[in-house]
Amino acid sequence: QVQLVESGGGLVQAGDSLRLSCAASGRTFSDYAVGWFRQAPGKEREFVAAISWSGAGTYHADSVKGRFTISRDNAKNTVYLQMNSLKPEDTAVYYCAAEFGPYGTNYYLHRDDYDYWGQGTQVTVSS
Repeated sequence: QVQLVESGGGLVQAGDSLRLSCAASGRTFSDYAVGWFRQAPGKEREFVAAISWSGAGTYHADSVKGRFTISRDNAKNTVYLQMNSLKPEDTAVYYCAAEFGPYGTNYYLHRDDYDYWGQGTQVTVSS
């Protein structure tokens, strides 16, 4: 079992930055690939970014590429999502998810790939 807790959300203005954190406890976190997803009211949960167990492999959705950056610090059992140049359409609840996968640079892009989820943190961007 891996327990995940997101933090760092809040209310900001368009153009501002936020850094989300996903803190893990339980099993060896460095064995897990991690993804960030978001869900806006009335919409499906969508993929944002993913990172491999070592951090060597990363992938960002086109909608956030160049603005958001996923990273991790396995010594701190934490994955981060740095969000710059925020837009109102980035408003959503942001979730981190983990899946066992200490294999090369593997990461996962689909909700169904992940077994462990946090409770989410709200990000609201005003125009």
